Amino acid sequence: MRRVHHIFGSISGLFALLSLLAACVLTSPAHAEEALTVTDVRIGQHGNTTRFVLDLTGTVEYQVFALADPDRVVVDLPQFQWTASEKEGETKHGLISGYRYGVFQPGQSRLVLDLDKPAIIKRAFLIPPRGDFGYRFVIDIQQTDRPTFLASLKDSMVSSDRKLNVQAQTDQPQVAAPGDTRPTIAVDAGHGGVDPGTIGVDGIYEKNVTLAMAKELKRQLDATGRFNVFLTRKSDVSVGLRERVARAREAQADLFISLHADSLRDHKMRGATVYTLRENASDKEAAALAAKENKADILIGMDLSSESKDVTNILIDLAQRETMNFSTRFANLLIPEMRPKVRLTKNSHRYAGFVVLKAPDVPSVLIELGYLSNRQDEHFISSDKGRHTISAAIVQAVDGYFDEQAKLGLAITPTQLSVKD
Repeated sequence: MRRVHHIFGSISGLFALLSLLAACVLTSPAHAEEALTVTDVRIGQHGNTTRFVLDLTGTVEYQVFALADPDRVVVDLPQFQWTASEKEGETKHGLISGYRYGVFQPGQSRLVLDLDKPAIIKRAFLIPPRGDFGYRFVIDIQQTDRPTFLASLKDSMVSSDRKLNVQAQTDQPQVAAPGDTRPTIAVDAGHGGVDPGTIGVDGIYEKNVTLAMAKELKRQLDATGRFNVFLTRKSDVSVGLRERVARAREAQADLFISLHADSLRDHKMRGATVYTLRENASDKEAAALAAKENKADILIGMDLSSESKDVTNILIDLAQRETMNFSTRFANLLIPEMRPKVRLTKNSHRYAGFVVLKAPDVPSVLIELGYLSNRQDEHFISSDKGRHTISAAIVQAVDGYFDEQAKLGLAITPTQLSVKD
């Protein structure tokens, strides 16, 4: 059985010198391929049309399309660096209420323009260098009524003549090697790429906090030698909510740990919270948070409103109920491990319908590490000390969880509960 998851001299010197000189020539700035860079951004209003312009250091292939609920224009470009003085965020210009950008997947960046009013994409085009200007990528969007906007969505795509060349996705799950019977743990860093998540009081992005925490947690779990651990994302890329769950299931994970950091208008609110699945959230705050997090797929261009539920028949429903029981067992071990070392919220175990908790056969928890809207929490969870302390508590809980399963003589996977041979 592979793992618990099935239930759960001189001439040579001269040559070296010539090789070194050749390498220097080949890798010098004059020969190296320069990364595409956005050097400036401008937004202008002309009547009922808003023009969005990016100044670029090179030519690009592009795809531009519109999406509804929330209304936005999505721009896919080759992966770029951003040196423009104006940063992403809420910035009201004409029909655009704000924008954000990030790596969507290796080799591809995505720019999302939030629309203040319904609008159609009139044109998107690239202007070659002229005079004092370099390459300029231009999008014109024009105000319209909502019925026209909705009717235009299907045919809203505007593309360059050449197809956008996108590299293959590299952040794939690492399935345990044959014969490796250790439990597999999926560590999920929330948000990423074009989706920054919450922005802290000092400007730190949730996506960066969660990725740094995930890497530290993986390091500590790997150090025990007891587990096969993989990250649902290893870099600053966008990964859809359903894709995160799919990666955990593909790797036959025995436990899924999703890491997030929340924010509130009340900057005094502090503490970590552990969530497990329940369709009816345990309180209004949990329901609101789940609704916000579940919209992350909309942000990166995947609308889940028409998706069918994971639980499509009675057998899956029963499996998921057992999975929720296992998730609760882990949460009940995690909170006591965190309490002496990490500040917790008053109601530290809550229930919510997060999409990432809905794998029917993988016990899952979502940990809100703290509030980035609180300066003390922000500093702690983004510090080396905070990452080490929180991760150490989680590792203790993971150890206890799998020790408990071994003592009970039960398999890890709820779908195939049985007594070990």
